[in-house]
This record gives sequence, structure tokens and C-alpha cells, in this order.
Amino acid sequence: MRTEDQRRSDNFEDRGTGRRGGGGGLPIQALLSVVRLLGFKGTLIAGAVLAIGFVFMPAGLRQALLGALTGGGEGARSAPGASVCDASPANGAACDFSRVVLASTEDVWTQKFQGGELPDYGAARSAYQPPTLAVFANSVSTGCGNATSGVGPFYCPADQKLYIDPSFYTVMERRLRAPGDFAQAYVLAHEVGHHVQHLIGSSRLETSGESSNQTSVRVELQADCLAGVWGHSSRATLQITDDDLSEALTAAHAIGDDTLGHADERKFTHGSSEQRTRWFRRGFVSGDARQCDTFAARSSGEL
Repeated sequence: MRTEDQRRSDNFEDRGTGRRGGGGGLPIQALLSVVRLLGFKGTLIAGAVLAIGFVFMPAGLRQALLGALTGGGEGARSAPGASVCDASPANGAACDFSRVVLASTEDVWTQKFQGGELPDYGAARSAYQPPTLAVFANSVSTGCGNATSGVGPFYCPADQKLYIDPSFYTVMERRLRAPGDFAQAYVLAHEVGHHVQHLIGSSRLETSGESSNQTSVRVELQADCLAGVWGHSSRATLQITDDDLSEALTAAHAIGDDTLGHADERKFTHGSSEQRTRWFRRGFVSGDARQCDTFAARSSGEL
């Protein structure tokens, strides 16, 4: 994946290093909004707050959640308020890389919105409004509440911003065993996918006869597919190779509900590893966001 000589997005904020603990912990509304990527038991669907099945989590996820609530993230160890991107060479490189990926998503989705190449959920069509990427360490205040580094990257629809602690890329490599720059790009593209869903209205849909968990799976798989659409559309510009694709598929597989330890499919909120890799690949191969209409599948079994 090539990042040299690429445009860097200006829709970027260095929110600095917050205090560990995030001022007393993570409000439940924000937690339910930000746990999408790591598959915790809960998500924000159609503006409703869902319950977290904490006692049913595997031990590793319970420990990670407790770490999030107590500020046990892996943020930069600089003084509160200091620049995150300047905290270390690794953080600086991660910030620069993230701006390249964000700029690429802006180019792709601006074109897709202009051409009307999107699933239609009845929302008024307008020009693409890019989100802002905010980097932080330890803790951050958002439109969805206070959050800590331990919850991983997330999108807040209230302020239309993506949030990430740059050190999460190290977490991907060491804990999730999903290394590689395109794996990291997939994470950002997935969160941008949630922004696209917010704009087209699919993040607020409800499916008749389904549980909130099943609707959540449709939302998450669509975000994976939209990330794949971005990858397809950026393949020539960023010189994305088959090895890069393998990195993204490894990352998608690593965060499937079953791989994360959930045994009961009825309690899935993000989809199985097979589903996540399949929908990402579908978007990557087709390059057509209209192929990402997970809500058109008549039953959960067709996902």
C-alpha cells in the first residue's frame, strides 16, 4: 500500500492526551456507540440504548471492557493536554497514515454520492459531507459522551467524528494478530462506513421480526462492505496489492463474534468471521456500494 505523495486530509484534529480514567468512566450511551469494532455486547441502533451482556462475555473481553471503564487504555504516556501525534515517532507516523486514508475515503465517497451510487433508504440525497478524524490518548470528550482508549476506534453520529487512539494499531498487531497497514486502513474505512450509513439513513433502520442484535449485524456487515468498496476504488491510487487485501481479511476475521468467543449466534452483534470477511470482499470485488445492501437480505440466514 502506497502512502507517499498522497493527499493528507485537513479534516483532522489532534485532541491531545486526556487524563486516565476519562473523568470518571465511560457513560453507557457512549460505550454502546463505540464498541462496534471489538464486538462487545451492545451497540447503538436506531437511537436506542441496548443492554450489555457483560456476564456472558469471554474473560478476555470482560477484562478489556473493565480496562475501558477504568481508563486502562494504551494511550501515549505524555502529560495531559500534550499533542498525541508528537508524543512518539510511532504516533506521528500513525497520524500521518490516518490522514492519508481519510483523504482517500473523502475522494471515493464524494464521487459515489455525486453519482448516486448508493443503496436507497429514502433519505434525502445531498453531497458527501466528510467526517472529521480526531486522534486522542487515554480519554476524550465527544458528542456521544466521554470515552477512553480502551474501547478502540469509534464513530460518533452526534458530532459526525471518528475517534482513534493511534496506539490501537499496535493493539491490532499484538492482541488481535492483525498486522499490516491495509489492516489499519480497513479499521478507519469501516468507521467511515458508519458515517456513510448515517448520511444515507441505514444506521437508523429496523428490520421487522428481528432482534436488535440481528439488526446490529446487518449494520456492521454493511460497514464492512462499504470499507471494501473504498478499497476497490482506491486500489490503483494507493497501489493496493493482493497481500494488502489479505491483511484486511485477516483483520475482519479477527473481529468476528465467533472468533472473539461468542458461541450463541443469536447474541451476535457484528457477524461471524465468515460473514465479515465475505461482505468486505463483496465490496472490494464489486466496488459498488449498492451491492452492500445487507437490509435487502430477506433473512439473517442470507447474510
